[in-house]
Amino acid sequence: MTKLNQIIAVEKGVKSKSFQELTQAHQDLQKSPLLSGISRTYQAKDEEGEQLPPESTRVQVRAEDVLRSTAATLTRLFDVTATKDWANCEARADVVVAGTPLLRDVPVSYLLFLEKQLVDLHTFVRKLPVLDAAETWSLDASTDAWRTDPVRTVRTKKVPRNHVKAEATAEHPAQVEMYFEDVPVGYWTTVKFSGALPARRINELVDRVEKLQHAVKFAREEANSAEVQDRNPGAVVFDYLLG
Repeated sequence: MTKLNQIIAVEKGVKSKSFQELTQAHQDLQKSPLLSGISRTYQAKDEEGEQLPPESTRVQVRAEDVLRSTAATLTRLFDVTATKDWANCEARADVVVAGTPLLRDVPVSYLLFLEKQLVDLHTFVRKLPVLDAAETWSLDASTDAWRTDPVRTVRTKKVPRNHVKAEATAEHPAQVEMYFEDVPVGYWTTVKFSGALPARRINELVDRVEKLQHAVKFAREEANSAEVQDRNPGAVVFDYLLG
């Protein structure tokens, strides 16, 4: 029997061929000369008159013929699409991660949805903010955030000082140069907090998403390998339309 993945593989080609043939049929039916024909003969007024050969133009396109060929083309498209859509309602598979079924009897349409969402989620998780590796962090229960150990630093204040470069003499005053000295005046105790995540946690989340991505793809392939029953609604539709 035909498998669902085989129907999916041929559907695109059938759609493309149907579109091309339908477009060509539409264009042909808009060309009046192709639909027109004529036959005429000439008879001179008397025997001495000029004799002209008969003229004729054949009808090249018949609307009924175009309808029949279009119906045949679209019947194939209707049948292939119906077979795929009916099969999609029935084709299911389990999503198994590390040997354990996470989701059971998941339809193909939902597997395709999951696959798309997991691509976006993978991007989201990989861009989560990560804690600065240059610091040592621990989880603070009171703030539910990460914190560093207290770091004590000195607060200084610039105090002006005088430096005597040359002592005063009877002839010259003392040469004094002013400068500023950093003098400790207190202490800062700093604790940093962060709502980011440890790199280990982010790597774990990425790994989980990737495992689920692989499981969903495997399930989709398994569901698409299910055997399908051929559906043939095309003939019924066009028998009614052209009957």
